[in-house]
Amino acid sequence: MSKNRRIIGLITVIVVFLLIIFTLYGISNKNVDTVKIGYLPTDHDAALFVANSTGMFKDAGIDVELYEYNNGGDLMSAMASGDLDVGYVGITPVIYSISKGVPIKIVAGVQNEGSGLLAHNSSVKSISDLKGKIVATPGESSIQSILLKYDLKKNGLNISDVESPSMKVSSMNDALRTESIDAMLTYEPYVTISKDINNQTLVESSDEILPNHPCCVVVMNEKFLSKNSDKANKILDIHKRATEKIIANPEGMVQYLPSHIVPDPEIEKESLTHIKWTSDLNDTYKENLYNFFKIEKDLGIINETLPQDKLFAKI
Repeated sequence: MSKNRRIIGLITVIVVFLLIIFTLYGISNKNVDTVKIGYLPTDHDAALFVANSTGMFKDAGIDVELYEYNNGGDLMSAMASGDLDVGYVGITPVIYSISKGVPIKIVAGVQNEGSGLLAHNSSVKSISDLKGKIVATPGESSIQSILLKYDLKKNGLNISDVESPSMKVSSMNDALRTESIDAMLTYEPYVTISKDINNQTLVESSDEILPNHPCCVVVMNEKFLSKNSDKANKILDIHKRATEKIIANPEGMVQYLPSHIVPDPEIEKESLTHIKWTSDLNDTYKENLYNFFKIEKDLGIINETLPQDKLFAKI
């Protein structure tokens, strides 16, 4: 009887051990198979939201996990550490990160324009009226920070002529409404929320500051690209088809956007009209990117214009 108990005990230990091994193996495989995608809380990333909400990734046999970041700098830090495989992010932190050796490549365009400079005082007619004021942006490495610096220079000022704190985008509208800041340069849908709900003054839209400027792109980690070319191509195809859905029927896509960004469908509908959608990396788009790089170089953000093989993936 004692011998039988020992045998049963040994079998139990072996079974438990095997269950642990299989469980760990399953978790490990899930982590390897799951594509981790970073994004910002903005309508600029609508193609990602549409693709995920309509089951396009699932239909393609791709398991994804989405991670939200407050600004492009934080997202690029996650790309640099290997925590993300794919990112929907502004071109400014991408270029800065690539110039510093972060192993990522641009694989697709996302959109152009879609930002705006807003003030709580209707007497502010142009950016020149904000000299000595507090003008917030989502972060030093954001597209909006570059647009602010460019706009200031265009009007005979520079960034030292204003106080420009970095703020969480979801907090900027309240800060402007309560006059904790004088102005903000932010992205959609917060531009439309500020203008239509909080009755703030739209001083300039980003298409007035810099017409047709590129904004967000899709980037992929080089390690992910090298080991998952088939999956990468599927993701790009999904991105293209989701973008086409938005272009064809923007109002119909509102239902697929995250309600925590803005719960008002009418605001979303207007917001989407202020964004120029794309998914291509054609010659025109690349030319616009390089023109933007020149602006960054002129502003002292980057020291060199990177060659195409450093920037773009061939997949």
